[in-house]
Amino acid sequence: MNKREAIFPAGRQALYEINQYSAAIRSGDLLFVSGQVGSREDGSAEPDFGRQVQLAFDNLKAVLAEAGCSLDDVIDVTSFHTDPQAQFDILNAIRLKEFGEPPYPNWTAVGVNWLAGFDFEIKVIARIPSA
Repeated sequence: MNKREAIFPAGRQALYEINQYSAAIRSGDLLFVSGQVGSREDGSAEPDFGRQVQLAFDNLKAVLAEAGCSLDDVIDVTSFHTDPQAQFDILNAIRLKEFGEPPYPNWTAVGVNWLAGFDFEIKVIARIPSA
């Protein structure tokens, strides 16, 4: 059995230590990425929703890159939204820009009523490319 290996993007370890979780766990050729939010450098939520979504994707890409992955390696996405109906158009435009051409990863979107001050969170599973 493979032992899990924690992955942390440079400069963000303190955030994960404070909250006691890993940014991602590598297990075999799979990477399980914790939910990423649109936090600014100080950890606070970006108030503009479109910018918050973009920052969440930027944070996600930093975690993926630390494990040698990119958005092209993502196979499963789960996202959390505080107001899915009102947020869909903004999110969808950014999602399509970030994931590029089909085939797209599968995606489950969940409406929630609390995200610790954020309005969007994204978590993924990616396959780590072989060396």
